[in-house]
Amino acid sequence: MNAITRNELAQVDAVAVSFKLNGREVTGRATETIIQIAEREGVEIPRLCYKDGLDTAGNCRACMVEIKGERVLAPSCCRNATNGMEVTTDSERVVRAQKMVLELLQSDMPETAYTRDNEVDQWSQKLEVGKPRFAPRPAVQADFSHPGITVNLDACIQCTRCVRACRDEQVNDVIGLAFRGDHAKIVFDMDDPMGNSTCVGCGECVQACPTGALMPAREAALVVPDKKIDSVCPYCGVGCQLTYNVKDNKIMYVEGRDGPSNHKRLCVKGRYGFDYANHPQRLTVPLIRRTDAPKIGEAVMDPNNVMDVFREATWEEALSLVAARFTEIRDTHGKKSLAGFGSAKGSNEEAYLFQKLVRTAFGSNNVDHCTRLCHASSVAALLEGIGSGAVSNPVMDVTKAEVVIVIGANPTVNHPVAASWIKNAVNNGTKLIVMDPRRSDMARMAHRFLQFKADTDVALLNSFMHVIVHEGLVDEAFIASRTIGYDELKKNVEGYSPEAMAPICGIEAETIRYVARLYATSKGSMILWGMGISQHVHGTDNARCLIALALMTGQIGKPGSGLHPLRGQNNVQGASDAGLIPMMYPDYQRVDNPAAKAKFEKLWGMPLDGSPGLTVVEVMHAITHGTVRGMYVMGENPAMSDPDANHARHALASLDFFVVQDIFLTETAYLADVILPASAFAEKTGSFTNTDRLVQIGRQALNPPGDARQDLWIIQQIGTRMGLKWDYQHVSEVFDEMRHSMPSIGGMTWERLAREDSITYPCEKEGDPGQSVVFVESFPTATGRARFVPADIIPANERPDAEYPNVLITGRQLEHWHTGSMTRRSGVLDALEPDPVALVHPLDLAAIGGAPGDIITLQSRRGKVSLYARADDSSPRGAVFVPFCYYEAAINKLTNSALDPFGKIPEFKYCAIRIALGGEDPVQSSYGGGQILSMV
Repeated sequence: MNAITRNELAQVDAVAVSFKLNGREVTGRATETIIQIAEREGVEIPRLCYKDGLDTAGNCRACMVEIKGERVLAPSCCRNATNGMEVTTDSERVVRAQKMVLELLQSDMPETAYTRDNEVDQWSQKLEVGKPRFAPRPAVQADFSHPGITVNLDACIQCTRCVRACRDEQVNDVIGLAFRGDHAKIVFDMDDPMGNSTCVGCGECVQACPTGALMPAREAALVVPDKKIDSVCPYCGVGCQLTYNVKDNKIMYVEGRDGPSNHKRLCVKGRYGFDYANHPQRLTVPLIRRTDAPKIGEAVMDPNNVMDVFREATWEEALSLVAARFTEIRDTHGKKSLAGFGSAKGSNEEAYLFQKLVRTAFGSNNVDHCTRLCHASSVAALLEGIGSGAVSNPVMDVTKAEVVIVIGANPTVNHPVAASWIKNAVNNGTKLIVMDPRRSDMARMAHRFLQFKADTDVALLNSFMHVIVHEGLVDEAFIASRTIGYDELKKNVEGYSPEAMAPICGIEAETIRYVARLYATSKGSMILWGMGISQHVHGTDNARCLIALALMTGQIGKPGSGLHPLRGQNNVQGASDAGLIPMMYPDYQRVDNPAAKAKFEKLWGMPLDGSPGLTVVEVMHAITHGTVRGMYVMGENPAMSDPDANHARHALASLDFFVVQDIFLTETAYLADVILPASAFAEKTGSFTNTDRLVQIGRQALNPPGDARQDLWIIQQIGTRMGLKWDYQHVSEVFDEMRHSMPSIGGMTWERLAREDSITYPCEKEGDPGQSVVFVESFPTATGRARFVPADIIPANERPDAEYPNVLITGRQLEHWHTGSMTRRSGVLDALEPDPVALVHPLDLAAIGGAPGDIITLQSRRGKVSLYARADDSSPRGAVFVPFCYYEAAINKLTNSALDPFGKIPEFKYCAIRIALGGEDPVQSSYGGGQILSMV
């Protein structure tokens, strides 16, 4: 749908209509159907194929109504109301037709556990339809091929809700209605078993199905829950709202909730990745390292034999030891000899209290978290250029944009629900431009796909700006009134003509010109990017170019435009906002700013360090050099997530004292002196901030197992034992302290958040609705203006050569999250992707004599791993993609720790490797991988 059609639709939608419904005068909008207006007026009409949020089909005929003057009954789900219409929903004729439809459908439904309380039966009971008089249809074999979903086509009424959920809502295009007449049936791809199809396991079809024809594979889904708890998803930054269905302190199943960012949609992780909380490998008591178990960086972890390395301890013993040793190291070697890594998976309150502990009890700013490995360069560029590290527009604004650029991101894998909104926008006429060295699933829907050469981002983006400048497509008024530094940028891009950059980036000059014109001239253009932009030594420069594109064209500060770095973890935005970074207090107030320092000294009641602390990678180097001697890690796994992981593991093993707070014996925890058993996401209440700047409440659904404790309680216990006068009685008290130190959320109260579930910041005064689109009139800089920052080509730190001729690109998998500590302990997710794989171009695999499924060895200058080859042509020849979630093939042993000089982020997206056929079986060499971790 193009922009003109959208405007016309808006005008039609504004037209009011008046008609009679069961003899009563009612009003509605011209775009509303009869069933929608009736529902709002409290008139109940049976429906089966109709479901709010899905396009109408009108094929079940259960919602028939009588319209005066018309010969036949009309389906109310796909008939719009008009002025003067007279509609009857309960006449004898109507009710007889509705009951006949329900009786016929009942006869096709088996009476089994999976059809219990189905919608056909519910409506039949309401209309008092008895047992069906018609013969049942023949039995249909169930399909159990998918680990998460069971297909029972004997319960299918062909309402096509699953088809529309898959094709129209999630736009995965897997489910269809095939064949004709009495042979018609629901199929997956080319009538494949569901488990063999291209299904991504989002479960949208299960949530849409009214009969039990599509059901969660777990028998637990048939259990009637004790309670339903509204919360949010613990995985990516989209922040989908969901409901936990709980019985006997276990989550039975999950349903999507109508939240601002998901509107009931979920992905495979959100829907099925919950049972890790009850995994038998959960840590349930404090552990202290045995005196006969020295710390060794290359030790092989075995979570099933914890007591070979640790002994159980009481909380009193463990906490006393932690406080005493940290105090001793601080007082002996100085305040900067301690460091802490907090968690982007924890709540805002946990992040705030953790950074406060490090800055007050430890006495330095040596505090960081995984943002340093994700979007630190993006934040550095955004703060420098526009004064804020947050997004300008929510993901949902893609539905208002004429042009959307997705660069260096794979949303269908990393942010699946956000990807569904992008795909919906494309289906409605938005032009999608995908730019990436790898061909993602999103490329199939792109108006243009630019598969540029890896490491040439700046060359490509500067060539766009060259076109915009030379063809007079800049927004002169916006530049003059709202920016500084344009002349320097204009001069800098002079040497980046499309003709000069085409051979460098691998994109034809005319394509560069076309995309530049399209972006600059649309009424609304929006840029979304991921870690393909940020995880380079030139990551900050990459982001500077994207910012400059938006500024020079005025594509910011209005709906359907702007800049959106897609946040990776569920609370990486909130943790950064809360000050879990070494150079900023909460709300990005610099630690070396005297006014900010004085503010927090007054708030926290003690003097603070006025110099920025060390970042994640810098801490590892400091440990090696002996300047950092003690460390506290909460919910992070640097032994898996850090670059050059062998170096990181040796550094952690060499610490004088190391404390890890987690829910499992992670690769990092295995190197600790003390392990503190913490709470899983569903076992605590707190606030979480998604990629849209939406602060949402996550509610406790389960109790922690054994003697595991809430994370806030643990942090507070360490603080009080190190001399801090803390006495927080509830998470709301921490939130209240946060909001009084953070102007961006100053207007939010805990009571309002608990009542409304979500509030967008900035929300500076109580009662403010929050601003979803920012920078409308000015930027939060000293001058109120944004700043252009020119960038030039800087090559990757390590280029391929004769010895290491290939390029390694790392990232995430759809089914697994970050380092896999949660998802590999989730039965469905681990069953879907149980083994470590490398995605290799088929021609590269053939060139070494390999075939799909063969073991191959990847080696860089820092290490090597063996894993299974998967033929995949999404990457160009010479490039290999590997997820970093597999302990038995820890790919970060190979990555380069070279840093972006501004964001201090490592270059995960580019290092030189070589490929060889053969190697040690990764499953045999691991602690069991998915086979041990799985609960299936």
